[in-house]
Amino acid sequence: MRNPRALDRIDRDILFHLERDGRLSNVELARRVGLTPPPCLRRVKRLEDEGVITGYRAVLDPEAVGRGFEVVVSVEIRMTDRDTLLDFEAAVAAFDEVVEFRRCFGTPDYFLRVLVADPAAYEAHHMKLLGLPAVSRVVSHQTMKRIKTSD
Repeated sequence: MRNPRALDRIDRDILFHLERDGRLSNVELARRVGLTPPPCLRRVKRLEDEGVITGYRAVLDPEAVGRGFEVVVSVEIRMTDRDTLLDFEAAVAAFDEVVEFRRCFGTPDYFLRVLVADPAAYEAHHMKLLGLPAVSRVVSHQTMKRIKTSD
């Protein structure tokens, strides 16, 4: 295990601003956190090197890219040997429509967040999921409205 370095107020402020807008220029970020640009850039680089900042990405509107039908899926599996779990996880992680995939303690064994175009596309995904050997039970919940999300 790595021994994480404590983050000071300025580090946390940098993270706060970058989490809300990863496209901030270093000059603007430095202004917001009360530093000059060179030390601000050094701090950002250090946070990246230490794995605190793990990447930058564009957040897309699912509706605009033809994936406006969201379903939260719980999956229970019938076999829990290591190889079966790894095979199941590799298969599900490879599905493009699965945008979030979590193994859980207790029941259900997994939660998936699936984004597709419409109910017919979800049915095709559902059938692929049911075809995996480890799957015992799948329960689907269509999202009515997103209230809060960090992405």
